[in-house]
Amino acid sequence: MRYISDLRDGERVIDFYLCKTKQTFQSKAGKNYLSLTLQDKTGTISAKVWDLTNGIQSFESGDFIKIDALVQTYQNDLQLNVHKIRKGYEGEYDPADYVPTTDKDIDQLCKKLDGYINSITTPCIKTLLINIFKKHPVISQRFKSHTAAKTMHHNYLGGLLEHTVSVTDICDFFASHYPTVNRDLLISTALLHDVAKIMELSDFPNIDYTDDGELIGHIIMGCELISAEADKIEGFPHELKSLICHSILAHHGEYEYGSPKLPKTLEAFLLHAADDTDAKERMFEDIIASNNTAGAWTGYNKLLMRNIRKSEYKG
Repeated sequence: MRYISDLRDGERVIDFYLCKTKQTFQSKAGKNYLSLTLQDKTGTISAKVWDLTNGIQSFESGDFIKIDALVQTYQNDLQLNVHKIRKGYEGEYDPADYVPTTDKDIDQLCKKLDGYINSITTPCIKTLLINIFKKHPVISQRFKSHTAAKTMHHNYLGGLLEHTVSVTDICDFFASHYPTVNRDLLISTALLHDVAKIMELSDFPNIDYTDDGELIGHIIMGCELISAEADKIEGFPHELKSLICHSILAHHGEYEYGSPKLPKTLEAFLLHAADDTDAKERMFEDIIASNNTAGAWTGYNKLLMRNIRKSEYKG
């Protein structure tokens, strides 16, 4: 099949893709058209259906569809101008081709996560982590395969585990570099900061916010989960629970980014810095990797609000 990452401007593509989203809009001339997001395991691409002819058969978001389209460049991004669509029949496509997956070794990431849990020296914190990551009926089963986001970063199978271990790696460096840091507090909150993404986001192939994800969000749900699990552990200090929950509540760093609290402890601040660094680094990588324009610059990116230069300097 022609993967999205291999598409080039001016090409004609006839192949199967997962229709991730489907919306109907009206042009200034009053003509209806379709705006789609198509997905395979290498990424997503925007698609437009300008002419709703008999060649556009009935389909919905979540369907695997066969398209006949022209690849075009629009505002520095590739886009598909689709002329024909029909739903795919079972056996015509392999669902595994449409689920993006981490390129990291899942087993090795799990071993690193276990190693960080075992490195905790505060008994009640280690018990909390074991109860959540090893014994919780949902988290223990789904954490290693879940996505870290809907679209922003690490939005693929294993993305949550990859992002969590990477953030914890950064926090482990911080703890070794800054002697006043409480390592157990920082490492545990790094492991736990996004744990409620499992409840916030639905599974592949149709990643979307659950009702609780829309109404409450992973930050509050994570705080509630941690608080409830800590209360089950006899003698868990209230102050320690508050410090852990504060880091979870503050890990987005700023109110404008959905953070209920600003970081007010050193560990909460460092967790935010690590989380933000890892998320932004992944976004830079994805933007550069998916950009097919000529030259050293990718063009203006709305999410990061800047023009990004490709890392082409060879020295």
